[in-house]
Amino acid sequence: MKFYSISATMCALTLTIGATMPDFTLRVNGSERKVTVSPDTPLLWVLRDTLQLTGTKFGCGAGLCGACTVHVDGSALRSCSAPVSQVSGKSITTIEGLAKNGMHVLQQAWIAEEVPQCGYCQAGQIMAAAALLAKNPQPSDEQITETMSGNLCRCGTYDRIRKAIHRAAAGGAR
Repeated sequence: MKFYSISATMCALTLTIGATMPDFTLRVNGSERKVTVSPDTPLLWVLRDTLQLTGTKFGCGAGLCGACTVHVDGSALRSCSAPVSQVSGKSITTIEGLAKNGMHVLQQAWIAEEVPQCGYCQAGQIMAAAALLAKNPQPSDEQITETMSGNLCRCGTYDRIRKAIHRAAAGGAR
């Protein structure tokens, strides 16, 4: 695939034609996927636009709100600010791949605790919570608050998010 780069300096236009974009192999939700994109393309746009995995949301574009959170090698990562070249060859999990069959215990707890209102931040919230529970299966309220404080919810459902994480930590029981 060819791409064209344009740079403007003092109103002069330089057009480079014929440069070839590199291929990257991504391991997404257990499957290897080859993509041909610019190395600085944010992972978010590769997931959404190239791979058609639209569960991961765009929120701020600066890695500040958490809506775009995915797992890379098991750790939470803001995909809007991570270039695809940084994650090539690593294991990437999106909300679509969080549960192998059916719904993840966190997704079940989210429903049971009626967490979502508008729902926009929920994929990022669940992915951040899943990374927390993978590292700390029985987090305290303080640990939940500390981990989840970087994920913004415009609807303010933070208390329900905390309850859902505790429910999931207990295996979904109440």
